[in-house]
Amino acid sequence: MLNDIYADARDRMTKALENLEQEYKRLRTGRASVSLVDGIRVEYYGTPTPLNQLATLTVPEPRTITIQPWDTTVIAEVEKAILKSELGLTPMNDGKIIRINIPVLTADRRKELVKLAKKMAEESKVAVRNIRRDVNEMIKDLKKEKEISEDEGFKAQDETQKITDEFIKKVDEIYNAKEKEILEI
Repeated sequence: MLNDIYADARDRMTKALENLEQEYKRLRTGRASVSLVDGIRVEYYGTPTPLNQLATLTVPEPRTITIQPWDTTVIAEVEKAILKSELGLTPMNDGKIIRINIPVLTADRRKELVKLAKKMAEESKVAVRNIRRDVNEMIKDLKKEKEISEDEGFKAQDETQKITDEFIKKVDEIYNAKEKEILEI
């Protein structure tokens, strides 16, 4: 019974980590990555469609993303969608291919991005701690219903804390790697 609770906690905490990593992929650093434009949806015949389902996305150079729509009639819509997104990127269109140059980040912008990354990491830590709280509540309920003894309850809470510490450490590692990537020139 307790093992099921631990497995559920690990699973939920792993999802919190994966969510942080997805958020970090969208965080712009100094180099080009197709994951920057992952969340962009383009109006295609009245339906919001993910950009990667309309075009080939490539990174030919470290600071350039190219978007080659399979249907060239949507180039204007793709450009509009990129401009509407809050990425601060300016697309250039030659009729067949859209190029996006990723500008070099200023020192101030890098500091802002580090703060944003820190905030995202803190939100993930809060999510992990909330999962810990939920698990501890389950353990208390088991103790009240006399399904586990008092000692087993304390051991279970210790184990829950170890799992929580492990995931908090992983969040810190992911944040430190992202911080290093952002500050890298």
